[in-house]
Order: sequence, then structure tokens, then C-alpha cells
Amino acid sequence: MNDITLSTLAGFPRQLEEHYAAIPAEFKHWAPPSWEGVPSEPFTAIEQVCHVRDIEVDGYHVRFQRTLHEINPTLVSIDSEALAEARSYATSNASEAFAAFRVARAKTVQLISGLSPEQFMRTAVFEGYGPLSLGSLVHYLCSHDQQHLAGLQWLLGKIEASRVQVRA
Repeated sequence: MNDITLSTLAGFPRQLEEHYAAIPAEFKHWAPPSWEGVPSEPFTAIEQVCHVRDIEVDGYHVRFQRTLHEINPTLVSIDSEALAEARSYATSNASEAFAAFRVARAKTVQLISGLSPEQFMRTAVFEGYGPLSLGSLVHYLCSHDQQHLAGLQWLLGKIEASRVQVRA
């Protein structure tokens, strides 16, 4: 795996926390009137954090293990909105979510760092993505991370827009 992808994955928990910290306290649970144009799932700031944590563990940890230990498995997509409701993301504690995510991401980085070139070539079929290698799955995880940083920036834009009066 290339160094830039690995270092980006390793540095993401800090970036996520910094982006979340930029959201004003009174807007951590705020939802805009419309989610049109959101680059991530339509989640509030706290829900974004919980989603990233759960997709790491319930999504990517499972997908990596199945790809490593099964022959061309079919990897299911996760219904993020149903998971958010079932796990009460809206009322979650951010500190606890970040702590769990840091542990989960460290496990991911440790796993990826120890893989051989042959292991990165193992194949699977990912629902919604099609055939892939374990290496491409790593890049999709990195892309998913970036979508959620963009989602938090998008929320900041909506927050700022909600503070201005429309002038005719």
C-alpha cells in the first residue's frame, strides 16, 4: 500500500476531531432545512462521527477480514440511516464515539500495514461497487473518510448561511 494512503488513514481521526471541533456547540445536533448537495450521508455533526466509527468496525473491519479469509466474498453495503436510528446517533456522546473510533482506526492501520502485496490482490465483490481487490477496498475507505470531512465542511457552510439575513 502506498505511503500517502496509509498516512492519510492514520491521520484521519485527528482530522475528523478537528473538523468536528470547528462546529459551534449549539450546532452539533443541528440539521439544515435541506440536505441538497451534501457530499456525505445527510447526518448532523455528531451523527457523522458515529457513522464513521460504525462503518469502520461493522463495515471495513468485516470486509477486510472476509476478503482476506474467504474466496471472492460478496461484501454487503450497510444501511447507514437504519444504523443511525438503531444506535441513537442523535443522542450519542462525541468523546466516547471518538475514543472508539481511534481504537478501531488504529486496528485498521495495523492490519493494512502488515499485509503482503499478494494479500492486497485478494478479491471480493462489494455491493454497489462491483469486483475489487483488498487494495481497492483500502482506497474506498480513504475516500469515505474524505467524504465525511467534506460533509462537516458542508455543514459549516450551511451553519454560516443560516446566520445571515437574505437581502432582496
